[in-house]
Amino acid sequence: MLSDTLTRPGVTEAILGRRSIRAFLPDPVPEALIREILDLARYAPSGSNMQPWFVDVLAGDALEALKTAVKSRIPDNPAGEGAPFTIYPETMSKASAQRRSKRGEDMYALLGIPRENKVGRAMQFARNYDLFGAPMGLFFSIDRAWDKPQWAHLGMFIHSIMLLAHERGLATCAQESWAGFHPTVTKMLNLPDDRIFYCGMAIGHADPDAPVNALAQDRIALDEFSTWRLD
Repeated sequence: MLSDTLTRPGVTEAILGRRSIRAFLPDPVPEALIREILDLARYAPSGSNMQPWFVDVLAGDALEALKTAVKSRIPDNPAGEGAPFTIYPETMSKASAQRRSKRGEDMYALLGIPRENKVGRAMQFARNYDLFGAPMGLFFSIDRAWDKPQWAHLGMFIHSIMLLAHERGLATCAQESWAGFHPTVTKMLNLPDDRIFYCGMAIGHADPDAPVNALAQDRIALDEFSTWRLD
């Protein structure tokens, strides 16, 4: 039976209402609710039904141990230990670069951290490794044998989790930044050698008073990314 915590029904509302939240309340999340979300998310599209996803769910002491281990590595590795894949390409289109830059500037403006405050911006980025205060984290990995199609299926699984969480009044933030400390995360999660860690996800209750959570979903217009041939 589905839980009675469905506060925002409707796929359209979930897609439009979901946000990447960067300030959470410490309120715990019931294990049963996360189990329900993951149990439903496993019905995400999966080519040939291979279901290439793995997820580690951490809270409490286990989560604190992981956060402590990663944060202890930051002073000697401020740029990370190295991800097993390219998070952002060295070269990208001008439009993509502009959108990425604007997103960052909009976020730091809400936080009141100007461009010249390099320390403040570095400290804010480091909050990724505290899951922005969320009481629970999901950590996703995939078999090394899988290629781009299966990675796409993993992404659909992750997106399903975010929409289901939103439907139940929870907030999320998917964080590829954790991949920058892939060796430490892999060790702490005791992942097998044939597994690649992909990203973390903060999940919990959004802090309604945090200005950063007002960051809007800024998307380009339909006609900028679609080509129509109907004749």
